[in-house]
Amino acid sequence: MALPDVIQHQDFLLTLNTNEENLIKDALPGVDVYPLFLDPENGTWVIRAIFKPGITLPKHFHTGVVHFYTLSGRWNYLEYPDQPQTAGSYLYEPGGSIHTFHCPEDSGGADGFMVISGANINFDDNNNFMNIMDAGWIEQMIIAAAKAQGVIPRYIKPGAIAGFSND
Repeated sequence: MALPDVIQHQDFLLTLNTNEENLIKDALPGVDVYPLFLDPENGTWVIRAIFKPGITLPKHFHTGVVHFYTLSGRWNYLEYPDQPQTAGSYLYEPGGSIHTFHCPEDSGGADGFMVISGANINFDDNNNFMNIMDAGWIEQMIIAAAKAQGVIPRYIKPGAIAGFSND
């Protein structure tokens, strides 16, 4: 069997090394982010996030699935205090999950890699709707934070021929 003819040939690997990329500080308050892959059209966002000790994010409802691998530190969902996520933990979150991310003050922070499909619907402490956080919203937050810091974010941007955001 012969190889198929390829209409859109990718002639290079799209590789990012977070040791060489700009960290976008406080992309969200208390969260530093390495954007890796942002696809607003298909609703997928891949990031490495560093959470500061003591940070609690808004309660949120996931419209899609999340894969979260903890690289270092410790965090938990307030709704599951007896199930801390520590270095080496892989967490699968099905669509429809509702929870509140928390990184305890004594944790030293946490560093994690996430693949997220869909959106987070965020709520305040009284369970009132706050906002929708999806790949497009994340991209805009990252661009704004990076611009304020005088850095240019570099991440993989899909399309007919995928490339980097700054190409």
